[in-house]
Amino acid sequence: MDEDGFDLWDLRVEVVAPPGAKLWCGAVPGDHFELRGEMLHLPPGQGFSVYSLAAVLPLLAAKQRMTHPADWMSTDAEVACPDPNCPSRLRITRLAKRRFRHADTTAVPLKDSTP
Repeated sequence: MDEDGFDLWDLRVEVVAPPGAKLWCGAVPGDHFELRGEMLHLPPGQGFSVYSLAAVLPLLAAKQRMTHPADWMSTDAEVACPDPNCPSRLRITRLAKRRFRHADTTAVPLKDSTP
């Protein structure tokens, strides 16, 4: 096994809402972004509310990591819109695993594991 490597999930965060619902953040159902490693990618010409982003941001790093199948982070996928008057949700979907190397992600070296 690669001692310097680790896997993270690529994520997609998508706006979902009941048909015909009024959304107050300017989003429309289907608006989304993808998180690949630490990089956030939006489709060309599409924005994303900073308030909606703030609602999911604390969960994304944990959602990227491998979790036990019984952990709620493995099963729960929707976050309520931060506006209490908005019926939308933000659905977090794990896409594909991406491999990273420790040496490519930080200047801090791995500690030598030999005694």
